Amino acid sequence: MAEVRPQSIWKSYRFPVILLLSIIVGSLIGLALGKKATVLQPFGDVFLNLMFTIVVPLVLVTVTSAVASIANLRRLGKILGTMLAVFIITGLIAAIITTIVVVIYPPAKGVKLDLSQAEQIQPLKTADQIVKAFTVNDFQALLSRRSMLPLIIFSILLGLSISLLKEKAEPLIKILNILSEAMVKMISIIMYYAPIGLGAYFAALVGDFGPQLLGAYGRAMLVYYPLSILYFFIAFFVLCLFCCR
Repeated sequence: MAEVRPQSIWKSYRFPVILLLSIIVGSLIGLALGKKATVLQPFGDVFLNLMFTIVVPLVLVTVTSAVASIANLRRLGKILGTMLAVFIITGLIAAIITTIVVVIYPPAKGVKLDLSQAEQIQPLKTADQIVKAFTVNDFQALLSRRSMLPLIIFSILLGLSISLLKEKAEPLIKILNILSEAMVKMISIIMYYAPIGLGAYFAALVGDFGPQLLGAYGRAMLVYYPLSILYFFIAFFVLCLFCCR
């Protein structure tokens, strides 16, 4: 049996490093060129649009394929229960940490906005909000990244329905697995353009909002990015420990 050699740190993390460098270089270009850097914005918009458009089919295909491939319904129920628990717990942790930090260090301190008079606010009904959070009233509404939770629920139900067909569904499951692999491959292709897209986006952003980014936006970034990085490493480390038990 051939010995599997661990990859070097550079090979494992070179792409995130390249992305960070492209953001830094783009920001420096934005500072140097100022408003002229906005000519690069279309290159950034192309990357963002590609990523936004692939989200819905990626979720639909991968979740449906994964659920349909699970023959053991007990195992499926356990996976879905764990997924729901992780979603709720991580969401609560993120909300608590963010609330505490924002109270201690308000990112919007000193920002003044001239707002027009608000229209009459209609009272929200909790039941209606719950229904809208988990479902939509038209299939077309599922095909939007604004309806991710209803899309995930729909994908789970579709995958479960396919799994219950048993032998009849085997050809369809194979097609879904191929589509899932194709979606992942498509993302890897798009990511080759990511250094250019992100660099151009940040160049245009810094060039257009440079002084503001160093002021009020800077306070928000000082809260958001360190918190996101800290939460990413701590939460996912704990999640990995839990999943590997």
